[in-house]
Amino acid sequence: MISTDPPQDPAEDLLDEPGAEAETRPFVIAAAAHGERLDRALAQLVPEFSRSYLQQLIEAGAVRVRGAVAAKPSQRVKAGEAGEIELRPTPQSQAFVAEAIPLTVVHEDEHLLVVDKPAGLVVHPAPGNWRGTLLNALLARDAGARLLPRAGIVHRLDKDTSGLMVVARTRAAMDRLVAQIAAREVARQYLALAHRPWQGPASRRVDAAIGRDPRNRLRMAVVDPERHSGKPAATVFQLLDQSPQGCGLLCTLETGRTHQIRVHAAHIGHPLVADPLYGGAPAAGLQRQALHAFRLAFAHPVTGVSLAFHAPLPPDLRSAWAAWGLRYNESEWLTSQPAAAAFDGLSGPAPA
Repeated sequence: MISTDPPQDPAEDLLDEPGAEAETRPFVIAAAAHGERLDRALAQLVPEFSRSYLQQLIEAGAVRVRGAVAAKPSQRVKAGEAGEIELRPTPQSQAFVAEAIPLTVVHEDEHLLVVDKPAGLVVHPAPGNWRGTLLNALLARDAGARLLPRAGIVHRLDKDTSGLMVVARTRAAMDRLVAQIAAREVARQYLALAHRPWQGPASRRVDAAIGRDPRNRLRMAVVDPERHSGKPAATVFQLLDQSPQGCGLLCTLETGRTHQIRVHAAHIGHPLVADPLYGGAPAAGLQRQALHAFRLAFAHPVTGVSLAFHAPLPPDLRSAWAAWGLRYNESEWLTSQPAAAAFDGLSGPAPA
């Protein structure tokens, strides 16, 4: 679930708590962080703490640079500057614990992993889910993950969305993958089961800005950017099959906004099955939102080689597909037009 307004950092109450055991940790600013804000530089050095918490520590006088108390989070740092930070344990920092959680790995090399995330697995620790997350599993699987911000996680899937995610294993790969995602050079397609028979042409592009729902801050919504804060968002929906109960859809992301497919599908009158936040109801045996990250393609962040992966529907979604009498034809979905053309057009160039 999305938080409403910016959430209170769980560390806030620990800043002045005498019973909290503090740790003084030395640091040296790396060359790559030269000229950065102090809070950003520290977020890279101690990734188990949130940037907002680090800002609080700076403002509380708990950070020293070159022997002097840091003035403010926005002060600029220089390569080679030494300092120390006084840290207190928080639920967030203590969540960075290795846990032996099984992962389905689709691809692995020295620079990255591609995993098929099951529904129900939270990606990153957060209030209510400090343990048992994908991040905890990555820390157990790869000792080097602790050296990376967010253990190498560069994008997220909602807890109840299954399917493909790419995770960095090196800092160089992480920086490049983040840049590729921002430049829309990572192509992503999803399979969805939605309520109601499909309306309109078999392929439909929805271009509608998304922002916080002004009437319910727990949700996202299609908004008028002239009246409410929002970001451009576009999704291509292609009908795969339908029945009197609803329809199976192939969804191609052109942007990557929070809950984008769920919001756009509801906006055009086809909320996803078992997605109550956006008007969907349990059906076809499903109790979790009927969304699966089916296909992922990108240029390898280090070698430049084009990579493409797909993950078949998991058993619960496959059973729901059958319950509504929808055809399951994975090979056709991978090659059908215009879906394949839209996907290939988004895969982007290989890095120079």
